[in-house]
Amino acid sequence: MQSQFNLIIKIVVKSIRDQAISKMNNKNLYTYFEREFLKYHNRSFLVSEYRTLKYNEIQAETGRYVSMFAAMGIVKGDRIVVQVEKSIEAVLLYLACLRYGAIYIPLNPAYTKEEINYFLRDSEPTLFVCVPELEETMGTLVSEVGIPNLVSLGHKSDGSIFNRLTDVVVDSKHIEICSDDDLAAILYTSGTTGRSKGAMLTHQNLLSNALVLLNYWDWRENDVLLHALPIFHVHGLFVALHCALLNASKVIFLDRFDTRKIIDELPNSTVMMGVPTFYVRLLKDAAFNKEKCKNMRLFISGSAPLLSETFHSFKNLTDKTILERYGMTETGMLTSNPYNGDRVAGTVGYLLPTVKGRISSQNGEQVGDTEIGILEVKGPNIFAGYWRMPEKTASEFRSDGYFVTGDMASIDETGRISIVGREKDLVISGGYNVYPKEIESVLDNMNGVTESCVIGLSHPDFGEAVTALIVEDKDIKLSKEDIFHSLKNSIAKYKHPKAIIYITELPRNTMGKVQKNILRLKYKNYFQ
Repeated sequence: MQSQFNLIIKIVVKSIRDQAISKMNNKNLYTYFEREFLKYHNRSFLVSEYRTLKYNEIQAETGRYVSMFAAMGIVKGDRIVVQVEKSIEAVLLYLACLRYGAIYIPLNPAYTKEEINYFLRDSEPTLFVCVPELEETMGTLVSEVGIPNLVSLGHKSDGSIFNRLTDVVVDSKHIEICSDDDLAAILYTSGTTGRSKGAMLTHQNLLSNALVLLNYWDWRENDVLLHALPIFHVHGLFVALHCALLNASKVIFLDRFDTRKIIDELPNSTVMMGVPTFYVRLLKDAAFNKEKCKNMRLFISGSAPLLSETFHSFKNLTDKTILERYGMTETGMLTSNPYNGDRVAGTVGYLLPTVKGRISSQNGEQVGDTEIGILEVKGPNIFAGYWRMPEKTASEFRSDGYFVTGDMASIDETGRISIVGREKDLVISGGYNVYPKEIESVLDNMNGVTESCVIGLSHPDFGEAVTALIVEDKDIKLSKEDIFHSLKNSIAKYKHPKAIIYITELPRNTMGKVQKNILRLKYKNYFQ
């Protein structure tokens, strides 16, 4: 009897010990956030127009969602698709997914029902979260696809999800045990060259990138982040919020970019992350000046190329130098201009410390220094592949594990990287390779050109014709003859546009990237 009792005691002790070891070895990204916010109980995390969330509230608040997931029958590895507006509750929902080991899939609120239909069928989620005004419409779609749970979440703390949250017993302790390779999120690419691909990102992918950026950008104890980005994207959700969470920083959480609100909040902030459009709009506002920026430690730009003109104008006005970086949905951040050191306009800086990179030809052979080729990268931040697309995944990686980004780039003798454009944007005219970014850089520096876009269009003689689309400066008139004359002394003749088309604005996606595919489609018969 005594021996049986001793055996039971050993089993219990072993179970407790194993649980403790498991918790210590838990690679769940949430545990790293928890270590920081538990140190700062009374510090504000997210401050929005509607409410303030403190760090000491995160555990209990996410615990409500965790309990709801359990009540819905959701288990580790299940997908949760979320198409909602930016809100504090949306961030809590994301953090709860991490805690629970569910795979978070954010979608752009602008996607149509037809597009949502594809994402739902492809990801097969156990829960779909939509905005309140579309809950009835999406209910029909959810039934057709066979998704067991649907709730709505509004940006003003409204929606049917709150009925579910009030009915649960809060679990403020459970954090799912995860390994480095467990999936944390799936982000769908834009799908401009085919159907959208779901990039699978692991807990290690997200953590490794955030830790590097925290150090590389010299985050400090009292940093306050001014956040005006959307949170369905790598930039606003992972880069911005992960850095803030790991630093236990206060975040001024704006619904969207509003020039006057940004200007009003700059004196209360130290760090801002934005897309080039943010900085262009600030420069156009007479209320934006050096005094407003005196407390700012760091302005970061990404998601789209920053024009040299914007870079220099911003520095001249504010005496602050924008730090440009570069990354992808599949990789997180890959390069950055240095925090301490020269930030050079038109470049994206150096490879981050944990990232390896090289420039290769289309067949995978490395090219010489300063030559243009395809950037290939390797590191702990590189995604785990495309969701349910093993063949596509295999085609995007070299045999030695390097991921082929598809971005054309060059590396100078110091290791500084310049992105020339996407491989698919390369124009082959009369047998010559023409890189649009080179021509755009020349055009954008001309007085009278607000911005430009260079694309290749089908041409009966040249195969593809270099075509420049120009947004004119309203105050300075520049003729086509003037443009051609300026180009004559700047770039080789084979790179000169065969046509110049004036347009009022360039089409952009929500992150500010110019949608060249739309322009190629619109003008596809221009030379026919």
